[in-house]
Amino acid sequence: MADLVINAEQWEVLKLKLLRKYIHLSAEDLAYQPGQEAELVNRLAKRVKRDENYILFTLKKGLADLKSNRL
Repeated sequence: MADLVINAEQWEVLKLKLLRKYIHLSAEDLAYQPGQEAELVNRLAKRVKRDENYILFTLKKGLADLKSNRL
């Protein structure tokens, strides 16, 4: 998971994108501290019933264009 790094500012934007796509996610599901990307990916994969590679791809896609509303 070393190739995914999210800072706190990026996470605030990315979190909103995830909530728009997955409205069932709770604050606990979206809890994140910089440096804990692996835990975040693992938790999200379980909650959205997808594999970790899908979550990793989705997060990277969202990070690539933070100004866009698309995920």
